[in-house]
Amino acid sequence: MSTLAVHARTGAVLHEKELSEAFTHAEVNGPVIHQCVVAYLANQRRGTASTKTRSEVKGSGRKLYRQKGTGRARVGHAKSPIRVHGGVAFGPKPRSYRQHTPKQVRRLGLHSALADRFQNEQCILVEDFTLEKPRTKDMLSLLKAVNAEGKVLVVLNEHSPNIYLSVRNIPQVNCCTWDMLNIYQVMWHDTLVITEKAAEQLQAKFVAPDVEGG
Repeated sequence: MSTLAVHARTGAVLHEKELSEAFTHAEVNGPVIHQCVVAYLANQRRGTASTKTRSEVKGSGRKLYRQKGTGRARVGHAKSPIRVHGGVAFGPKPRSYRQHTPKQVRRLGLHSALADRFQNEQCILVEDFTLEKPRTKDMLSLLKAVNAEGKVLVVLNEHSPNIYLSVRNIPQVNCCTWDMLNIYQVMWHDTLVITEKAAEQLQAKFVAPDVEGG
């Protein structure tokens, strides 16, 4: 078992939390993490970039001047790609950049990313908390109290509108629930602030229950 301190909103340590070694110290599979991140970013692309070819540009197809006798280079019509305002040769056209990643590979990638954060002490456990009303100052105080530095992701057990509204005004600080967590979020942020129940849910997701322990 791995033992992590659970912090209060004031930064004080409330108690110790035991998490399975299979969850926090699993083997980090770098190639799978890379594959999942590349696929995630590719799937975010809309693929709507489009240019007009010489057949699509508005204009006449008439030859601009005669082939011989002018002393100039031979030339075709004004829609040629080598002319200003002509068509574009080999330009982008609408396409799908989507990459299919098997579910088990995505699962392994997310587990590896979380294990990497735990092993590098970039995960901070906090007590389950709520806010009576949106207040950015309260969230700033919490992050400062637990020494959450850099880009921070707050992982909650369940959606809390007040916490979400309090976080969204803080630069490079984001918020999500444990079931909406994805590998790109884990890798992009420097620190994960995870509530105690969210950590339990994530552990149950990736680690099979111990048969001997019931």
